[in-house]
Amino acid sequence: MKEAAEHVREVGLDINELESDFFVPFLDRAEERVRTALLDVSAYAKSQPRDEPRENEIEIFSFPIAVMLVAATEDSLIKSRYSLAEAKRASELLKAEEKEKLLEVANNFNWDVRLVKDVSLPHYVFALRFPVFLKNATGFHDKNWKLVNHLLINGEVYLTEREVSRLLEEEVRKYIEGKVDTKIKSLPPNIMARVTQLRQLAAEKREQIQLEEMPKRVVMEAFPSCIKGIYDRVAAGRPASHIGRFALTSFLLSVGMTAEDVFKFFRSVSDFNERMTRYQVEHIAGTRGSGTKYTPPNCATLRTHGICISPEPECKGAVNPLVCYKRKLRNVPEEKPTDDS
Repeated sequence: MKEAAEHVREVGLDINELESDFFVPFLDRAEERVRTALLDVSAYAKSQPRDEPRENEIEIFSFPIAVMLVAATEDSLIKSRYSLAEAKRASELLKAEEKEKLLEVANNFNWDVRLVKDVSLPHYVFALRFPVFLKNATGFHDKNWKLVNHLLINGEVYLTEREVSRLLEEEVRKYIEGKVDTKIKSLPPNIMARVTQLRQLAAEKREQIQLEEMPKRVVMEAFPSCIKGIYDRVAAGRPASHIGRFALTSFLLSVGMTAEDVFKFFRSVSDFNERMTRYQVEHIAGTRGSGTKYTPPNCATLRTHGICISPEPECKGAVNPLVCYKRKLRNVPEEKPTDDS
């Protein structure tokens, strides 16, 4: 909130002073925010702030310090994971707030929104100008978020409190992503040591995090060895060849991942370039350029480029990795539906 930012500016935060004993609790909480976000987004989202004056101060000041630590890691996975966790937490906290508080937070982001007072529309609480709705709902894949599935009157989209909380979550995520996407020139040694520890934690957990974020509809156990090799390399944050990236991207898109899912997956690569990666993924997906959706290179091409080095029994006679994937799927047990299904 603007008031919190103004409070931090009034007190002032000198980077060199952060090494003093007074600021240790602030640094500890900032590092804890980033660590928890990396290890468990859901746990972080459900964490509640303590309602004590000293704890409030620590919570307020630890946020810009955490942003600084994240930016200093220069790690795209840490940046995206932290932004997501803070956004999820904000959304959870907003669900417990009165509608007037949601309106106040929305206005903090300069939303053109108002409370609905029409008794003939009791289900709706907010009316939001449709450009703001589209800006934040565009990345949602659920058909319920399509504009045609919402009540639209005179350019305003009518929404419930829960829907506004979800849209604000997206606004917060993008806001924090903008904050952490900055260059930190230098930090005192003790603080830099914390940054190094966060990088090491991300390196240790990178593959586990990528597996957690992989959509459930994609069956990783059925990936052919050639694709699994490229996938593991990218998941570990190591760069892959151009043909390798093309093969992996086109394969993932072909087996059910969205362009946005694939884009997020590539964030972990050390040489990640957001603009270029998004363009290439969308081009392969057919949403840019000629409109052609590409399929993975055939097996002969992958052998020529040294990507196919250990074919499996299912690869026999296959001309494309997708054939091998479909064959392996037959031997993967189907997930049993849960009681909530």
